[in-house]
Amino acid sequence: MSRIAKLAPEQWDERLVAAIQPDSLTDLEQGLTRYFAHCPEQALGLMGFGGALKRNRTLPERLVELVRLRVAFFNQCRSCMAIRYSDAVADGVTEGLVCSLERPQEAENLTAAEKAAIRYGELMATDHLAIDDAIHADLRAHFSEAQIVELGMTVAFFVGFGRLAATYHMVEELPEAFQTADKIAPWGAEKIQVR
Repeated sequence: MSRIAKLAPEQWDERLVAAIQPDSLTDLEQGLTRYFAHCPEQALGLMGFGGALKRNRTLPERLVELVRLRVAFFNQCRSCMAIRYSDAVADGVTEGLVCSLERPQEAENLTAAEKAAIRYGELMATDHLAIDDAIHADLRAHFSEAQIVELGMTVAFFVGFGRLAATYHMVEELPEAFQTADKIAPWGAEKIQVR
């Protein structure tokens, strides 16, 4: 059971309803908006930022999804791990690729750029002060300065809001594997829901 009361769409500010169009979404797809609806002004600001990250993305969807899932593992955000975004699936994210996230630096099916981005995401989630000149040099071998900044803002969004979501314990709509285990990982086809 969630630790924060969810608000049904009929209780949302009309601007949130217009932005999200909840009637066309499953409960899981309505996601954090059900909680953030308690604070509509902040929710709208957050949606503006998240939307700008998505609409103006220059990084590949596949790379962003892999980083998101690896960060979700460290955050232990169960709803984050259970979702696969359809645009990332269309860009080549398969469950076999997701399984590579168990040991990404050893994976043969990840590119050097993906490994660098995943490593950066891991460190942001676990030991951000370990991101040093060598990590940035590795990123620069694959990404422009603008893309490194984009990656940083995207990962910060994942780390912060993934941790917040994990504390809300939003598990009711998730596959059973995500509801009961002490510690869970995003790899394993029985656990996913494409969104």
